[in-house]
Amino acid sequence: MAISYSGLAAFHAVAEAQSFTGAAKTRHVSQPTLSAQVRGLEDAYGVRLFDRAGRQVKLTPLGQSLFVITTKLFSAEDEAESLLAGSRTLQRGHLRIAADSATHVMPALARMRERYPGLTFSLTIGNSSEVVDQIMDFAADVAITARANSDPRIHSVRLRSDDLVAFVSDQHELARHDQIPIEAFAGQDIVLRERGSITREVFENRLSTAGIKPANLLEVQSREAVREAVAFGFGIGVVFAAEFRPEAGLKRIIITGADFDVGEYIVCRAERQRLPLVRSFFETVQDVIDAR
Repeated sequence: MAISYSGLAAFHAVAEAQSFTGAAKTRHVSQPTLSAQVRGLEDAYGVRLFDRAGRQVKLTPLGQSLFVITTKLFSAEDEAESLLAGSRTLQRGHLRIAADSATHVMPALARMRERYPGLTFSLTIGNSSEVVDQIMDFAADVAITARANSDPRIHSVRLRSDDLVAFVSDQHELARHDQIPIEAFAGQDIVLRERGSITREVFENRLSTAGIKPANLLEVQSREAVREAVAFGFGIGVVFAAEFRPEAGLKRIIITGADFDVGEYIVCRAERQRLPLVRSFFETVQDVIDAR
């Protein structure tokens, strides 16, 4: 039995949007038409791909497995389209970017838009582990991350290095210092990102190596939350130097006594590195870095 392409495409759109209404808008068809395409795919094989409860749509275990396959399928289709449809001049196309910080990617994205006005982009921000997972799952075409990766399936280019720095509220006892030794964190309250963040991983590793134990750890889910928590006196924050933005009420402090140098990388799946769109992004990012 030949599988229905329209059924697969309809299924994939619903799985991505987690909504029949949203998927119908994306595919520019009516919701009844889209629902019929998905139902036809399910009926053809006697399976159920979604659990439907009112407007809520959830993938069944079989649906989750199929979504992994269709993600690869339609990603390969996009690659073929990019290769054949004017990609040599990059007149059109869509690039999906993942990054562990908007600070690291926005200058390159602006340069890409300036050079190739016909392109469109989507940007997802997550921690370093999430960013690499998106590359492996075909959910992103390229990524900028501070996590080094030796997986042979990933093509990686080191762009530059950056140091971790601390910052505190100007009311904090350490605010009078421009730099502090790593030992100064002993007994202090710390504000860090969730596990999976390379900032947290490197910082906790250096503290452990030095035998230093902070008092309390407040875990938050974003850089903005770290900044807010520090501003309200919850403790010492730690970020990459390039990510710290001067702001009234906050004091940046250099950390001494340990190596806090961390690399920054641009990565993609190895088999996609020669795609014109991906290759151009690599080149543009390097140009932006070299110009600084």
